[in-house]
Amino acid sequence: MKLTREQLETFDRDGYLILPDLFSTEEIKILNAEVPSIYKENRPEVTREKNSEEVRTAFGTHLYNKTYAKLAKHPRLVGPVVQILNEQVYMHQFKINGKAAFKGEVWQWHQDYATWKNDDDMPEARAMNIAIFLDEVNEFNGPLMFIPGSHKKGVLDAFHDTSTTNYPLWCCDEATVTKLVERGGIVAPKGKAGTAVVFHGCMVHCSSPNLSPWHRKTVYLSLCAVTNHIRQYKRAEYRAHRDFKAIECLKDDCLLDGSVEVPTPWALEDNTVLT
Repeated sequence: MKLTREQLETFDRDGYLILPDLFSTEEIKILNAEVPSIYKENRPEVTREKNSEEVRTAFGTHLYNKTYAKLAKHPRLVGPVVQILNEQVYMHQFKINGKAAFKGEVWQWHQDYATWKNDDDMPEARAMNIAIFLDEVNEFNGPLMFIPGSHKKGVLDAFHDTSTTNYPLWCCDEATVTKLVERGGIVAPKGKAGTAVVFHGCMVHCSSPNLSPWHRKTVYLSLCAVTNHIRQYKRAEYRAHRDFKAIECLKDDCLLDGSVEVPTPWALEDNTVLT
C-alpha cells in the first residue's frame, strides 16, 4: 500500500497515523486462531504479567509460528514504514501484547527509542512501530495513549523502571509528561479489529490497566532502517533481533494463501530458543 501526501503530513505533524480496516475480518480470524497455542507455550519469549499468569507479551512470534511469520513480511505493514523512512527496514522486535480482560497491567509513559538507544545502542530514531488490533479497542480496555507531537521533542531524559512491571522500561517522569500534555494533549486511538496504527519511535505513549471484560490483544512490528541497526547486544535476541537483512515482502494475500511458507527457525520441539 502507498500512503498519501496527506497521510504523510499527518504522521509528520502528530507522530502517529491510524489506518482503519487495514486487515479484513477473515485475516484477523486467522491471526486470532493462533494466539491460544502461542500463549500456552512454555518458552522464555512468552512473558507473564507481574501479578498473574496472564500473558503480557509474546516476543519473536514470527520466528516460531507460521502464520505470524507471514504477517512479519506483509506489504501492508512493511510498506508504509519503508515509505516514511525512505529506506529498507529490518525487524528489530516483533511481539503480541496481551492486555487481558481484568488482568492486563499498566505500560508506563515512555518512548520506545529510549530503550532502543540505551539498551541496544541504536544510533538514531530511524525506527518505528506499526501495531495491528486483534480485538476491538475502545476507551475501556486499556488503549494506547499518545501525546501528539511529542516525537518532535527528540530523545527525552528517562529513568529505568525495573519494579512497576516485569518488563524493564526506560520511562518519562511525571513532570515531563505533564509539560508535554499541556502542549499536545492526549489521544487514544481506537477502532475495530483489523485497524493498524503506525507511530514514531520517539512518540511518548503509555496504556492503563485493562479493568474491562474485553481483551485487547495487539501485534507490534518494530521496524528499523537497515543502516541504523543496533550496535549492542545487551538484551536477549527475542527482545532485540540481530538479523539486519532487509525484509522481503510476501504477496498481499499471503495470510489467506495456505501454500505460502516462511521459515520458522525457533519452532523447536523442546520449546528452547536459538541464541
